[in-house]
Amino acid sequence: MKITIKKITDSTPAFRTYIEEKMLPVSKLIKSFEKEEQKEVVLDIIRTSRHHGKGNEVFMAVATMRLSKKVIRAEEYADDARTAIDKVRNTLRLEIGKYKTQFVELDKKKLVKE
Repeated sequence: MKITIKKITDSTPAFRTYIEEKMLPVSKLIKSFEKEEQKEVVLDIIRTSRHHGKGNEVFMAVATMRLSKKVIRAEEYADDARTAIDKVRNTLRLEIGKYKTQFVELDKKKLVKE
């Protein structure tokens, strides 16, 4: 799976390695029904603002995954960029589960009927 990082708050190699470690297991969930060349995740990690003037940084992580029949998008907020990445990964897992139920299992039922 190809991981494209468009916007990032911390561009250190350790942070990029963290992102890859967290996002690559998501590709195992779609390995059985998507071709390898179709797997791509576009990830944006942005510091939104100093939250409500109190000085707290709020990070937003947005992941967009293009699959053959649908585009899956996850958006999460957290006080820490790494926590936001973890939340986005979990949301992607849930959305992939819905995708499998909606499209993949329906396709299998159609093949069995034919």
